[in-house]
Amino acid sequence: MKIAFAGLGVMGAPMARHLVNAGHEVAGFNRSPGKVQAWAQSTGGRFAATVTEAADGSELFVLCVGNDDDVRAVTTEALPHLAPGAVVVDHTTTSAKVAREMAELAQGQGRFFIDAPVSGGQAGAENGQLSVMAGGDAAALARAEPALRAYSKAIKHMGPSGAGQLTKMVNQIAIAGVVQGLAEAVHFAQAAGLDTDAVYDAVSKGAAQSWQMDNRWKTAAKGQFEFGFAVDWMRKDLGLVLDEARANGARLSLTALVDQFYAEVQAMGGNRWDTSSLAARLQSPR
Repeated sequence: MKIAFAGLGVMGAPMARHLVNAGHEVAGFNRSPGKVQAWAQSTGGRFAATVTEAADGSELFVLCVGNDDDVRAVTTEALPHLAPGAVVVDHTTTSAKVAREMAELAQGQGRFFIDAPVSGGQAGAENGQLSVMAGGDAAALARAEPALRAYSKAIKHMGPSGAGQLTKMVNQIAIAGVVQGLAEAVHFAQAAGLDTDAVYDAVSKGAAQSWQMDNRWKTAAKGQFEFGFAVDWMRKDLGLVLDEARANGARLSLTALVDQFYAEVQAMGGNRWDTSSLAARLQSPR
């Protein structure tokens, strides 16, 4: 396929690389031209200086940008320049509202917009093992899916426009609770004078096991947080979750509490620390 990819950050760059490696013609765009040049040189993809240049005649336009406003701006600019019937797939984590807005806008111009946030983090992007939860036109997703398989291990159609973003919110709610539990478990083990490696060996094979435990227990115990999914990003996501909960009436007391704990981590200077840095606020002096 002729594909445009906007947003070549820590997630987007490897995702776009997988598309090139799968044999697609990929034009990359990023607000920082240096990132595009480096990506193009390392992958063989095409450098695009503008959104319009990247979108020109593309059958598939993939986004992995920052927030609602970024999605609105890039999608609005790109749509008139895409091939008729083209599909826009947005991997950004945004509100369900903007997903519905962009789907309506795309439909009015004879194109399709799929909200398709991902789970799996930077490692999942690098290894082509992301999980995609998608909302929007099922037939349009089916046309895009062979390309998306280049970096995905699972793609699930969740329903109409916005359903993908709502599902990602469920994902973030679950993660927030698990990471807080993990932080407290590590903290308790240390306060009790236990060998945290031995504790991990004892509890990680039973009902307490989770991805977070397997991938973040040992680094959290060592106070290592300079990697992974940033606290700033998680707070953005939880803000979307809590806004949606206020609208639909869901009661998310734990999620709201964990969001405030992340605010404390930010106040400690941990804006770019991994989400497992909830452990840091427990390890710091009171």
